[in-house]
Amino acid sequence: MLTAALTVPLAACTGSDGPAPDETAKALVGGLKSGSLDGLALAQDTSGDLQTQLTEILAPLLEASGTEQPDVSLVKVATAQDGEDAGRSATATLKWSWPFGGASEWTYLTSAELTLTDPPDGSGDQPTWTTAWSPSILVPDLQPGERLTVSTVQAQRADILDGTGEPLVTTRDVYRLGIDKTHVDASAWDASARALAALVSDGGVAVDADAYAQRVQSAGPKAFVELLTVRKDGSGIDVEGARAIPGVGVIADSAALAPTSTFARAILGRSGEATAEIVENSKGRVKPGDVTGLSGLQKQYDAQLAGTPGVVVTAAKPDADASEARELYKKEAVNGTPLGTTFDVGLQERAEQVLADVVPASAIVAIRPSTGDVLAAASGPGSNGLDTAMLGKYAPGSTFKVVDALAFGREGITPDTTLPCTPTITVNGREFQNVPGYPESAVGDIPLRTAIAQSCNTAMISQHDVVAQDDLVSAAADLGLGVETPVGAPVFAGNVPSDATPAQHAATLIGQDRVEASPFAMARVAASVAAGKRVDPVLVRPATAPDAQEVPPSKLTADEAATLRDLMGGVVKSGSATVLQDVPGIVGAKTGTAQFGDGTQQHTWMIAIAGDLAVAVFVEVGDRGSTTSGPLMHAFLTGS
Repeated sequence: MLTAALTVPLAACTGSDGPAPDETAKALVGGLKSGSLDGLALAQDTSGDLQTQLTEILAPLLEASGTEQPDVSLVKVATAQDGEDAGRSATATLKWSWPFGGASEWTYLTSAELTLTDPPDGSGDQPTWTTAWSPSILVPDLQPGERLTVSTVQAQRADILDGTGEPLVTTRDVYRLGIDKTHVDASAWDASARALAALVSDGGVAVDADAYAQRVQSAGPKAFVELLTVRKDGSGIDVEGARAIPGVGVIADSAALAPTSTFARAILGRSGEATAEIVENSKGRVKPGDVTGLSGLQKQYDAQLAGTPGVVVTAAKPDADASEARELYKKEAVNGTPLGTTFDVGLQERAEQVLADVVPASAIVAIRPSTGDVLAAASGPGSNGLDTAMLGKYAPGSTFKVVDALAFGREGITPDTTLPCTPTITVNGREFQNVPGYPESAVGDIPLRTAIAQSCNTAMISQHDVVAQDDLVSAAADLGLGVETPVGAPVFAGNVPSDATPAQHAATLIGQDRVEASPFAMARVAASVAAGKRVDPVLVRPATAPDAQEVPPSKLTADEAATLRDLMGGVVKSGSATVLQDVPGIVGAKTGTAQFGDGTQQHTWMIAIAGDLAVAVFVEVGDRGSTTSGPLMHAFLTGS
């Protein structure tokens, strides 16, 4: 966008017998802005076409600045006051500005010399002002015949760092595999494309052979049609086998990549050539052909990671050697600034390994309660690229009973308070029951600690007239569920509706109906129990506050948290999480099973605290929290 023209008073004194040069100077500026010299009184000492000169000289600047016309304004007109040229010559000073994006803006002044020319004797016409044409009107000191070159100096894209400050996403060597149509006869294009697609699929990367073969056929006859970019080390693709396919090109290159192709892929995102939409929305910061963030943190923090490109403007005659080019303007590139995260590489890779064979969408989130650092946030292959770990919205099932226990305690219900665990319970015409397989030995009047350990639904619902919906909302918020916090990446903090019918309130007590949580949100609940205070997790440092209303401080006390840890410990000792009994440093856990759809399928959960680690494990479709999510939790916490 062009900036407003700079205006100052124009000198108008030219003597008493001639016109002022101001209008001629204004007309010159108007012509330069429009790109047309038609109608201007110009004097030249060469035979070259002035319009061609103007177009050729300004074209590189217009293209580099992304503007359609130059930003040029008239600063002043000074008329000669002394000597024989008094009143008959003038100098117009012009201001030019070329915005090259970012902090790069080339601003300079040039001068145009004007001369008062007398009309032929006897014509009766008035004298007129003529501008002496020179390329230096357009660019300072530009010589006749010289043309400009505007070169972009790319900034170095910065790394994304792990929790120890070591590079996580950094430049790594890759191979670009594709069909080079100039290296194989047209009759073999289809067969070669399909052979390459088959080789890549055998290496574990599913590709559509038909679609790729069609893309090869429809590309230009000299095109390189890329199929896949693979890591030089450990890609699993037989690169040498690819080379042996007629027409396959293997191009060595580099790209910003995480340690593995799956490492927190949905969160970190990827970078690549800017799309037309990104270029358009960048307001000039991103140019076509730039490498930019396309998704995830790479896109969210692109301005920080990308840095600011530099610009060099040189002048030279078209046939001159490159060494003869004169540098007219230079803005050094500013390299990107690394982005710090809290990822623990070992724990993230372990989480992804644990989920590698889980078919439905799944996730593991691990938080360090003492600091709030998000150490791992893995979404399994069944998530199909979606960020289930941080953004999934699911009923938390009986893991929500940790929230119940906090609300119950505030109403005087202690771990030893007896509650009725009946086979079923009806609230406002809606019947609720325990999960299939609930132990008969734990039916009847049982203490709250047993109801939590065995996950008795009806015992919790029996207190629906004692603990109000607002009490659950408050307890959930005190543990972080439903409370926004500056994580540094998109997250779903959870939702516990404050309005509820009696039946909806009963369903809330077992973490169903309209209650929603992400694996991140439930890991935060476990972390808050472990820390004895509401934990505000962080994934990107330094964290910035989200655009959200300020929330009240948590009322969670150390004694309340100790009670919750004790109840979660009972789940491991004698309840539905006994699978974790041999986990070093285990403090406690809570399982969860939430029916959805027609009620025949279940989301399965487990949250756990072990040492300075709070973890949530989630599987979108499973059996029970204890049997589906439990073994995954055990594998993650033990590394086996």
